[in-house]
Amino acid sequence: MTENIFLAIIGGSGLYSMPGITDTKELDLETPFGKPSAPVVVGMLEERRVAFLARHGIGHHITPSEVNYRANIYALKLLGAERVVSISACGSLREDFAPGHIVIPDQLFDNTKGRAHTFFGEGLVAHVGTADPFCQELSAQLVKAVAQTGATVHSGGAFITIEGPRFSTKAESNTFRGWGMSIIGMTASPEAFLAREAEMCYAVMAHVTDYDVWHISEAPVTVEMVIQILNKNTTVAQQAIRNLVRSLPARRACKCGSALADALITNPAVIPPETRQKLDLLVKKYLR
Repeated sequence: MTENIFLAIIGGSGLYSMPGITDTKELDLETPFGKPSAPVVVGMLEERRVAFLARHGIGHHITPSEVNYRANIYALKLLGAERVVSISACGSLREDFAPGHIVIPDQLFDNTKGRAHTFFGEGLVAHVGTADPFCQELSAQLVKAVAQTGATVHSGGAFITIEGPRFSTKAESNTFRGWGMSIIGMTASPEAFLAREAEMCYAVMAHVTDYDVWHISEAPVTVEMVIQILNKNTTVAQQAIRNLVRSLPARRACKCGSALADALITNPAVIPPETRQKLDLLVKKYLR
């Protein structure tokens, strides 16, 4: 199945739909890794075909640890998407990244514990490169698209992903600051790494909702605080996506589309047929 998707959007906390998409249809998909978080909404935006997926399900009933990240990314790949933008809430670990600001990070630290982090295994081994975990080309375009809305946007920063669903302790928050982390969230890992394995461009529009719990003159983060900022930023996120869809070039100039070219290490002769079939969407061009 392919829908020739120009851009896929994964909506996180506060963005469960993408108004403005026309000629829509919902696709209830199955993947070898199970069902995605929600039906994928496909339609037209700025005369280009887009797809929207609610990461936490309709009504936000899936915790960050329960999200089936593999099924979500696989489903978007199945529809032909080559570029993915994640819209996420985050806490700030820096004074200059204030609530209400938007960050397009360029680095990622995975501090999660129990999630399925790869499509590979079961007889097929791949070691994909993730020195720069976010697509630099797509991230640069996203910075411009957000800036055009008039919002304060920061280009670059290290994003640490924690397991959740609880918020950090003060000791944890201050440790992450000491490590040089810029923002903190619960969903960028393993999403970014799976997108790289699927040879998809991936960038994050991270909405700063709070100062986590480290800031001595600000109240510790609460759900109410997060929702208030996200509600204010919803229009910004929607307009930024429209700007991005209009400005993105038709073809990619990055190397994300060949991320597996030098990553597969297993002798094709020993790959189990069931594994080859399961991962055919990802590896077929390399195993002919």
